[in-house]
Amino acid sequence: MEYKNIYFIGIGGIGMSAIARYYKQKGLAVSGYDRTPSDLTRSLESEGINVHYEDLPSRIPVPVEETLVVYTPAVPQDFGELVKARSAGYRVIKRSQMLGEISRGQRCIAVAGTHGKTTTSTLAAHILTESGEGCSAFLGGISKNYRTNLLVSTRGTIVAEADEFDRSFLQLFPEIAVITAMDPDHLDIYGNAEAYRQAFRDFASQVSGTLIVKSGLPLGTGDTPARILTYHTSDPAADYHGENLHVDELGHYVFDLVYPGGVLEQIRPGVPGRLNVENSIAAAAICLEYGIAPEAVRKAIGSFQGVMRRLDVHLNTPQLTYLDDYAHHPAELASAIGALRDMFPGRKLTGIFQPHLYTRTRDFAPDFAQSLSRLDKLILLDIYPAREEPIPGVTSELIFNAVTAPEKVLLHKEELMDYLRKEPLDVLVTFGAGNIDRFIGPITEMLEKRLKGTL
Repeated sequence: MEYKNIYFIGIGGIGMSAIARYYKQKGLAVSGYDRTPSDLTRSLESEGINVHYEDLPSRIPVPVEETLVVYTPAVPQDFGELVKARSAGYRVIKRSQMLGEISRGQRCIAVAGTHGKTTTSTLAAHILTESGEGCSAFLGGISKNYRTNLLVSTRGTIVAEADEFDRSFLQLFPEIAVITAMDPDHLDIYGNAEAYRQAFRDFASQVSGTLIVKSGLPLGTGDTPARILTYHTSDPAADYHGENLHVDELGHYVFDLVYPGGVLEQIRPGVPGRLNVENSIAAAAICLEYGIAPEAVRKAIGSFQGVMRRLDVHLNTPQLTYLDDYAHHPAELASAIGALRDMFPGRKLTGIFQPHLYTRTRDFAPDFAQSLSRLDKLILLDIYPAREEPIPGVTSELIFNAVTAPEKVLLHKEELMDYLRKEPLDVLVTFGAGNIDRFIGPITEMLEKRLKGTL
């Protein structure tokens, strides 16, 4: 690439920021726009990347022929900077195209799926790194081991989270891939569930070596030239599966991994919860198929600290516990709530949920209600619109009215902190992909004061 400048429109997104960091490390001049400051944008700025927060077309670097403009599809097509870049003759590409270009000529490992892909890809990258093999990795969350969403290695192997939004993952042609789930989502893009599932088949058709699929997904040998292997938490029919699952005294699962080469005994994931057994099996399958030694796989799974905002524990005492999770799809919520029931049996579970997107709320309101009804108490916030305009008649009440949890309350986010200060709490969890993460610090601080009796 002959470019000297790379300019990102939407630089604060988790996928965009990883690519921005990558090119900054390559020595290019990197800058960009995002809508609001965040922990991610502040980190980018501390690394020497210039970020601004207004629509200012004049900030796009010149000359045109030395500048590449990368944008996220979450940015409206009439956004001033994007319009200017196109009209002025800049080369303008989507984030997914950029990731596709980076992966060309490298051994690509990709993890796709409606949910589970961030933890699985981050764990796979951790295993490769800890084993000494090394990899570059573009992750959909902040690794708690490395405090970043980017790993850079001189090895010619890349691990990528393969995002199905806007069919982004079709820019990748992996040698090894995992598909964790195909629960319909993004119907504003795909139109219907079958078109969504077809995109995963199209992705599968681009895998050249080994495709590792969660047992039961509607994929077969006619969908891919790759060899297909299956994985499951406990199904003995799967090529990779767990046996002898039990929970230790600290709430972590321990299991034996049965795989085509034998049995890897006494694996203890460094993060708790049954869903992390499944993620660990998928990541182990990737790395064992890649050629990593079994004992190195077992050791690295044990040292994995997880991903920020994936059942992320911020406070944990017998009296008061607070976690945060990125779950924003009904299946993700059901899985996370189930894991929390395993982790904290007999305790009262209060969940705060901020729905993400009007279309997703409209399309899955009954499913959201069913998942959230598994809580002891639901605190439901207004919809976070992200890239969307309001849809008449679509509000959080579509979910709220159908929830059957023993207790429920509907709040504006501006009311949340005052409400929580007066509320008796046991295990509290925040859920959502919008800006609910801005409450993590204030909630943690408030609960710590409560424990100290200084609130």
